[in-house]
Amino acid sequence: MIQSHHHKRLTVYASIAAGVLLLAGLGFGVYRFILTNRALKETQHKLMTSLESIATLEKQNEELGGTLSETAKKKEELDVALKQQQENNESLKDRNNNLQEERNLYEKIAKTDKQLLAKYSKVYFLNENYSPIKLTDINTMYTLPVGKTLQFLDPAYKYLEDLLKDAEKDGISLRIASAYRSFETQASLKSNYKVTYGSGANTFSADQGYSEHQLGTTVDFTTPELVGAVQAFANTAANKWLLENAYKFGFVLSYPKSNAYYIYEPWHWRFVGVDLAKGLHENGKNFYDLDQRAIDEYLIKIFD
Repeated sequence: MIQSHHHKRLTVYASIAAGVLLLAGLGFGVYRFILTNRALKETQHKLMTSLESIATLEKQNEELGGTLSETAKKKEELDVALKQQQENNESLKDRNNNLQEERNLYEKIAKTDKQLLAKYSKVYFLNENYSPIKLTDINTMYTLPVGKTLQFLDPAYKYLEDLLKDAEKDGISLRIASAYRSFETQASLKSNYKVTYGSGANTFSADQGYSEHQLGTTVDFTTPELVGAVQAFANTAANKWLLENAYKFGFVLSYPKSNAYYIYEPWHWRFVGVDLAKGLHENGKNFYDLDQRAIDEYLIKIFD
């Protein structure tokens, strides 16, 4: 009896303990559920926040993409405008350069004596008031008689001096018997020739106003062995040298054999500029063979 009662008590205790354990397990389960549910809500909140952030970023990116696209378009337009402006600037620069070149050309033409390439011999009259703009004295070591004062057109003198120096290097002693002559000097010279040679003077001496010497660009060459400008000059090494080299310095023989104006004058050389002299030499032509209009085209280059 006593054992039965004790057994019952143990059974009750066991039931209570099992209940307590059950309640504890349920409590722990509820607690875990609450924690899990809270973590899930926090995760969902973070996820929603992230999704909202992603949406915001996508919107900003879309807006930024549009802005970048517009910026790229504007940059492209600006690049095109800049390129066009640069081309316009280059065009204006070229135009200004061309205008400056034209201006320099006109100034050069204005300052160049138009008479320097005119055809004078019995064709074109140079009046008594004409004189070269500037003359310079020829080095007297090259004049004959030695020490004689002769003058030549200043801008062309360097070409004459270079010719004389180059001839000297080649063993040719060129001398100058006559150079610039004024209208009055030519008149006096022609008068003296007429006294001596009569009408025959017209075959070798120009009247005043028709002489190339008045331009200051013409010289009569000779050599120390000869007295003045004479026909014997044609047989000298000096004459041969001039025929082969004078054009390089801008000089041409005015009155070659069979010319229509005067007798053959191998000593009489005229400066016409390197470009024209070279062209005449290469084409086997003489100065007076050309039309005046063709000659005038070389005027602007006469001192180049």
